[in-house]
Amino acid sequence: MNTESSRLSAIQIGIIILTLGTALIHFSLLFPNVMFILNGLGYLVLLAAYFLPIELARKNHNLVRWLFIIFTAVTILGWVAIGDKSWPAGGLGYLTKLIELGLIVLLVVDGRQSSS
Repeated sequence: MNTESSRLSAIQIGIIILTLGTALIHFSLLFPNVMFILNGLGYLVLLAAYFLPIELARKNHNLVRWLFIIFTAVTILGWVAIGDKSWPAGGLGYLTKLIELGLIVLLVVDGRQSSS
């Protein structure tokens, strides 16, 4: 494998950090709530599909990126619909949504960089 092509960009490192952060937050919320555990697992599966050399994911990388963006947006909308938005008790929800918005931005930027 070419070492130049296997290097992660700052954007990609940001995607990894933000994804791991939001996954860990979801794992810790109301443990052992199945909905939060599945959400955290969803983030980890999408992260793996986005970066690991999985043949099917590599061939459909643009689709994986869009699924990642949609999954994150649905998570945000779910919080808007039923999440704790009180302050300060719901502060972690606001922090998590900022992380997820940042994740969407980085995924879009990474997609634009990879297509140019």
